[in-house]
Parts: sequence; C-alpha cells; structure tokens
Amino acid sequence: MIGKCKAILLWVWRVLSTPAGTLSLGFLTLGGFVGGIIFWGAFNTALEVTNTEAFCVGCHEMKDNVYEEMTRTVHFSNRSGVRASCPDCHVPHQWTNKIARKMQASKEVWGKIFGTINTREKFLDHRLELAQHEWARLKANDSLECRNCHSSIAMDFTKQTKRAAEIHTRYLLTGKATCIDCHKGIAHELPNMEGVDPGWKVPAELMGKAGTHGLQDTDQLAAFLEGVEG
Repeated sequence: MIGKCKAILLWVWRVLSTPAGTLSLGFLTLGGFVGGIIFWGAFNTALEVTNTEAFCVGCHEMKDNVYEEMTRTVHFSNRSGVRASCPDCHVPHQWTNKIARKMQASKEVWGKIFGTINTREKFLDHRLELAQHEWARLKANDSLECRNCHSSIAMDFTKQTKRAAEIHTRYLLTGKATCIDCHKGIAHELPNMEGVDPGWKVPAELMGKAGTHGLQDTDQLAAFLEGVEG
C-alpha cells in the first residue's frame, strides 16, 4: 500500500517537473495561478475606481450639469445626514448587474469623445432624451438602483403621510407601479415636460379631485411628489 502511494506521488512529481519548452509544468501552473489573482485584483480595483462619485464628476459635462443640480436636492443634503452618490442611483450593487450596467454605460464614452453634451446648451437640448433613456432603464429593471437604499419591506408606513402610505401599499407593494413611475425629477431637474406623458396616473380619488383623471401636468406632478415625500 505504501509502495503504491509512493509510486503515485513519484508520477505526480514527474508530471509537474517535466519541462514544457523551457519551463516546468508546475512552474507554469503556479505562474498562471498568481497571474490570475493579480489580474482579478486589478480588474476589481479598476471597477471600483469607476464606481466612485469622484470618477463620475471627473468630466465637466457631469460636474457642471447633473451633479450641480443634485447638490440642491434631498439626496445630497437632508435631516438624516445620509447622502446618495452617483453610483448609488445609477449602478446596481449586485456584481452581475453591475457588470451589465458598466458594459451598457461604456458606449457613453463615445459621447465624451465626440462632444455630444460638452456645453450647457447641448446638454439642455438633449436633457429630455437623456432623461427618457434613464426613466426607461429604471422602469425596465423595476427601479433596481432605487432599491439599493429604499426597501419597501423596511418602509414604516405609519411615518408616511396618509396619501403616500396608501399609494405605496396599493401600487408599490403589489407591483403595479415602480419607484420611477412617481419619482421622476427627484434628484435632477425635470426637462420640459410639455406634451410628455409623466407616466403612471394617480387615481382621481387619491388626488382629492373628483372628476379628474390623475396627474395632467408637471404642476400636479410636483404637488403630488411633495405629498409623497412629506
């Protein structure tokens, strides 16, 4: 039995020590393992660097437009002292979803290269288009980034206004609506919404206006959001 074990160990050693070109198979295996660790570490480090607010506002297109707007919202400064950064709202936390989002966002590099929104005027011209792309993305993934911080399970409806608690119970918990349906413009200024369907309509009875059909314009939308956030 002992002799058989020795024979197996000797065979393994011969395989690992057999030259492969100029290097042994064992050395190549070890080198590949170490190289894999270095590559994985470098990849994740680079991924996290691109997942910081400092990276996001590194170009003036973001810093002078959407970031400057966000500094005037409740997501930037509030009574609880909890601040949401760019990746909190625009990058999922789960690794696979994060990678998919990074791949999707990589095409935005072309916009930087060709100066698509390199001036305030160009940004304002494209604001509606940019907003609609983001609204559609959040609608499609059930407001996944919003849920990085906001969990319907953790909501204490007794601390919400009566209207907000009822709407969340009837529509958010049942899956009939998702965060972005009601909370457009919560972190950045809304584009010109004239002629644009704001999305999900609030039933007339919840608006307290009999005979209406929900939110008809941006003024009603703003009033509704104020009630929800209160």
